[in-house]
Amino acid sequence: MGKLSPSILSADFSRLGEQSLLVSEAGADYLHVDVMDGHFVPNISYGAVVMKSLDKLDVAPYDVHLMIENPDDYLGDFVTERTEFITVHQEACTHLDRTIDHIHSYGVGAGVSLNPATPLVTLEHVLNQVDLVLIMSVNPGFGGQSLIPYTLDKVRKLKEIRDAKGYEFQIEIDGGVKPDNVQSVVESGVDIVVAGSGVFGAPDIAERTREMKGMIG
Repeated sequence: MGKLSPSILSADFSRLGEQSLLVSEAGADYLHVDVMDGHFVPNISYGAVVMKSLDKLDVAPYDVHLMIENPDDYLGDFVTERTEFITVHQEACTHLDRTIDHIHSYGVGAGVSLNPATPLVTLEHVLNQVDLVLIMSVNPGFGGQSLIPYTLDKVRKLKEIRDAKGYEFQIEIDGGVKPDNVQSVVESGVDIVVAGSGVFGAPDIAERTREMKGMIG
């Protein structure tokens, strides 16, 4: 059963609580929390304080995506009772194995993300430890980009590796997923679909959430 993780980076921040609640009540499985530091990626988003402001609302669990340098220094800031996953970038971690253990020490799922041009082989020795692998289908930093087609080949290959080895991690994709391509994305082997402007850019956010959730499921 496919899952939907709307990215609050594309929400109207003057209505963040309202819109986060809307998508949660409409069936979103997670809220995707994109954290950018202006160094690892060429943009700055928000930090843990903004995410934690949603704690008091009955929103979906947090799917935290740290697009930052030195993520180990900030992991604890993003742990709340609603945090399901914390995902770091392979490209940002000098000691990835240690970082995965660090995430697990907080009792949350550990994810690792790869930029479009980073090959799967860089995760070969940690795939048995992770709970989530996030394939970036755009170059990270900005919302509203178009999906890079070859990233679906990475998803297919990753699924082959998972099936052959009997691993249990979930496969997530982030970038350029919209109603007109979500079917092919899911068919490539994705378990969790991140959608930013594809959800929050719609005239009726709740209806778009239900629509995409139905297409994924």
